[in-house]
Amino acid sequence: MSLADPAEATAAPAFVPDPRLTNEDLAPAARRKWKVFDLFALWMSDVHNLGNYTFAAGLLVLGMNVWQIFTSLLVGFVLIYIGMNMMGRIGQRHGVPFPVVSRIGFGVWGANVPALIRAVIAIMWYGIQTYLASVAVNVMLLAAWPGLESWTHGSFLGLDPLGWVSFVALWLVQALIITQGMESVRKFQDFCGPAIWLVMLALAVWILARAGWSIPLASTPHPVSAGEQVRQWFGAIGLILATYGTLMLNFCDFSRFAPDHRTVRRGNFWGLPVNSTAFVVLSVVVTAGSIEVFGEAVTDPALLVAEVGTTWVLVLGALTFAVATMGVNIVANFVSPAYDLANVWPQRITFKTGGVISTVAALLVTPWNLYSNPDVVNYFLGGLGAFLGPLFGVIMVDYYWVKRGRIDVDQLFDARPGSAYYYRKGVNPKALWAFLPSAAVAAVLALVPAFGDVAPYSWFIGTAAAAGLYAALCRAERTAAPAPAPEPAPASAPGPVPASAPGPVPEPAPTSAVAEPEEG
Repeated sequence: MSLADPAEATAAPAFVPDPRLTNEDLAPAARRKWKVFDLFALWMSDVHNLGNYTFAAGLLVLGMNVWQIFTSLLVGFVLIYIGMNMMGRIGQRHGVPFPVVSRIGFGVWGANVPALIRAVIAIMWYGIQTYLASVAVNVMLLAAWPGLESWTHGSFLGLDPLGWVSFVALWLVQALIITQGMESVRKFQDFCGPAIWLVMLALAVWILARAGWSIPLASTPHPVSAGEQVRQWFGAIGLILATYGTLMLNFCDFSRFAPDHRTVRRGNFWGLPVNSTAFVVLSVVVTAGSIEVFGEAVTDPALLVAEVGTTWVLVLGALTFAVATMGVNIVANFVSPAYDLANVWPQRITFKTGGVISTVAALLVTPWNLYSNPDVVNYFLGGLGAFLGPLFGVIMVDYYWVKRGRIDVDQLFDARPGSAYYYRKGVNPKALWAFLPSAAVAAVLALVPAFGDVAPYSWFIGTAAAAGLYAALCRAERTAAPAPAPEPAPASAPGPVPASAPGPVPEPAPTSAVAEPEEG
């Protein structure tokens, strides 16, 4: 397989990529079918989940009012929108997934460091999210059919029979969708994102009607001092950045299938500052309504739906929360490890094979046991999560500041000594020198109780530290690099985007890229 057309009318041989670095799924995408609505629906699927609902509702319980939550998360989502556009531009411009993008800064072999860190975190959370969805489904199944209570007795590997049935059912449906390839993922996101909005709006109308259509927006069930509210306001911004820092790192996995960067920006705009802020505000309004109706804040939407009591509503609620979790799992926790594992051994692991490995691993780690152990969630997953900000900082500075967007895509698949991204034995030591100490600082801030006041900002601090350190290490390299020429205007008709960035000296761009994984 070649990333470039065979040489025509010249004696120059066509470039042949190293088979240890490429397969059909890692090569630049030729089919660019993701439109604005697809990206908008992707964000709906990622945002509309139990975790984000509980996070927003928890802010109300901690002492912030609805308006403070709205403004803080709006600022957070605007910052996320900027970061997603930056990573999205790289993926859309060159058509390659995250592990291949990582080769630009970390080297053709060093890219496995960020790829595997991202993969391990995603696989663990894939299992945990599926388990949490099964718990929500069980709550509503038991409310609808109390006779199922007998299925909650007994345990195998720490989970009762009803829990096993719900978990395995969700696990199998997700596996069926995601092993069909990225086209199947796109179609599923287009369905589940809007569907969840309809159910959430219905829940909001129900709770508002029960509350007499009067909910205080400027009060909180647990008032705190003005200084504490300011601290919580900034803390909410830091926490939402850390939450979406995972997907910000590998958003190029999706943007590579967009026809142009304008599509990416528009899809991100409607999906992040607009849709995401609206969803969290709706979550807070519903929680505030639960205070009026039940006298306490109900931060779990599954418990609210269980209060309705009607069997068909409970069944619909169970299906909704199942779909919501599958949506976020596929976006945030499946696509990334599928590509990341493919990058480790491209000759044997494809996107679909990597997906199968991820789903099986998510089952084998018995995520219910992981979730019940705070040390695992807080220290292992929290510590690894703190590494994502420094990875993002190194990749962004390397692409936009050091290399100024001038990338030879063919060289990303070349492991010969002396090739552009071979660096030192396939690893860029400067990237590691910037990443490792910054990741250590971010992990300490995130995990050590003494730094609890700055823990919400660990992602931002790690990102800034890695970016600054890497810029200092690469200052001479940037000074020696030629400045790029202005980028040409986008083509009038959508189509595959050349994989090489324009510059003063024209670079050979691949013209026969490989298509994305097919459905079926």
